[in-house]
Amino acid sequence: MDENIITIEVEDRDGTLNNIAIPTDVNLSLMEILKASEYEIVATCGGMALCATCHVQVKDGIENLPEVEDQELDMLDTLPDADSYSRLACQLRLKNEHNGLRLKIRGSLQ
Repeated sequence: MDENIITIEVEDRDGTLNNIAIPTDVNLSLMEILKASEYEIVATCGGMALCATCHVQVKDGIENLPEVEDQELDMLDTLPDADSYSRLACQLRLKNEHNGLRLKIRGSLQ
């Protein structure tokens, strides 16, 4: 197996589960990867942590993710359904240690 490929589990808004193989050497954000995998992510702000349409809830593996930065935290604070497992996919760049990450897409479609 390629050492620069990880697999994550994504639960779509309708509850559908899929595993996605992700190369960790392409320097794309999780938001860009989800969009490329044909998930409906609006990404109105283009990945600047200003719209929260890429809101995801981490179901497993949050301890391996980088700390939340202030700008992301400020945006998450505006969401009524955000909790301590919420992240903005645009702010996450996946690395090898994120293999097995499980998340649910929560962002709005507008």
